[in-house]
Amino acid sequence: MALSEQFLQDDIHPIDIVEHIAEHHDWDFDRIGDDQIAMAVEGQWRTYSITLAWSGYDETLRLVCTFEMEPPEHKLPVLYEMLNDVNDECWAGAFTWWGEHKLMVYRYGLVLAGGQDACPEQIDTMINAAVMSAERYYPAFQLAIWGDKSPKDAMQVAIAEAYGRA
Repeated sequence: MALSEQFLQDDIHPIDIVEHIAEHHDWDFDRIGDDQIAMAVEGQWRTYSITLAWSGYDETLRLVCTFEMEPPEHKLPVLYEMLNDVNDECWAGAFTWWGEHKLMVYRYGLVLAGGQDACPEQIDTMINAAVMSAERYYPAFQLAIWGDKSPKDAMQVAIAEAYGRA
């Protein structure tokens, strides 16, 4: 059954849809408020913390996907170069570094101006894109920060998509 078949009525709050998706995937989640939900999604490399929040003011569903990183201070220029390279490859969403919290952050905003409704497939795709991007670039960040690879060399890991599983 398609995710949207559960939502045949109009005006479903986007966070209600996210909660249904989290239940559907059996993800741990916490409904922080009417307009916000936080969940943990297990990836191959780590567990990602994902928060989605609805802003009625600008009609935007905001997604923030984070994972911890603790690069040494002298590696921050390499990290910033990696961020530029990675963001050149990302067409939906972008990575940023929140140094104070030691978090790598992937952000995306789904604008639903004019009273548009988000469908479950859009939101599910949005969440999956965040996790897939984090999974794809995590090894490249690690190689550049801890493996002393140049950002160009580290990006080769992310660009060469693997098929199947060993």
